[in-house]
Amino acid sequence: MAGRRSFPSAAMQDPGLRRVLVEMASRKRRLLPTASPGRCRRRGPTSELQAAAGKLEDGAVAGPREDGAACAESWPREDDAAAGPREDGAAAGPRGECAACTERLHAGSPHPNRLLWDFFSRPCVALAREFLGQVMARRLADGTELRGRIVETEAYLGGEDQASHSRGGRRSLSNAAMFMSPGTLYVYQIYGVYFCLNVSSQGDGAAVLVRSLEPLQGLDAMRGLRSKRRRAGGKPLKDHQLCNGPSKLCQALDITKSFDQEHLATVKELWMERGPEVIAGTDIVSTSRIGIGYAGEWVSKPLRFYIKGNKCVSITDRKAETMND
Repeated sequence: MAGRRSFPSAAMQDPGLRRVLVEMASRKRRLLPTASPGRCRRRGPTSELQAAAGKLEDGAVAGPREDGAACAESWPREDDAAAGPREDGAAAGPRGECAACTERLHAGSPHPNRLLWDFFSRPCVALAREFLGQVMARRLADGTELRGRIVETEAYLGGEDQASHSRGGRRSLSNAAMFMSPGTLYVYQIYGVYFCLNVSSQGDGAAVLVRSLEPLQGLDAMRGLRSKRRRAGGKPLKDHQLCNGPSKLCQALDITKSFDQEHLATVKELWMERGPEVIAGTDIVSTSRIGIGYAGEWVSKPLRFYIKGNKCVSITDRKAETMND
């Protein structure tokens, strides 16, 4: 877990969520085992994570320079990649002396609304709520662009969060992205077939699951991609069914393991754009996460967030919506 956390005022207005955050903040112990397979606090990452972090050195996740070459100084070094937030609470990210490189990328981008490093560098719960209303964009190999508005997310806090892949400080090659700089993509596979898309946040091993999208652009292409995984002769999917679940949206946007450990601020084929409107706190429902029956007391923690009244939400909670009124 990270050290001292700052919680968004909107989140603190939710009694259940406030109780979860306060409980976590009040516990003094750190759940990072001294012999963990990830990173010794003082000596840097072990060989298991060096392979994952080496992707940064190879230029696969590199920031742009003015001449178009990779600007290594504007991105985390190997010892930053697996470290999560620094002891002073600042998130790992682009170095100050090369912040202008990121600004130049933003200014010259064909997608001026693209969200960059500073947007993702916030605590997990705050990021999960802030994702609502933003637009996920995907460019396919043939140049087709797909877009969907994020309408449902889940926060996985790491450390004490028994539903998190990084619970108890667990680190491995497969979940290395959870410990990388905020905005790093963590893509994992379930049932050996389907993929789920997560984005790292501030906090050791914390990440946000993108759970549902409202399709905006490229719906025919999305429908074609979804049909590859469906039985022949099935009923045509309605628009709101294209991306109303974590694996469904990955199918519809053709998101696979190849995106794991890429960064949303730089990867060319997948990015996030600022949405057309800010979602008011009163329109955000906080409730329990889905499919985590193994997580003990964490099963009921209100760490799933969705836009009230949106038809593309995977599962609604009427009781939580009433409490939110």
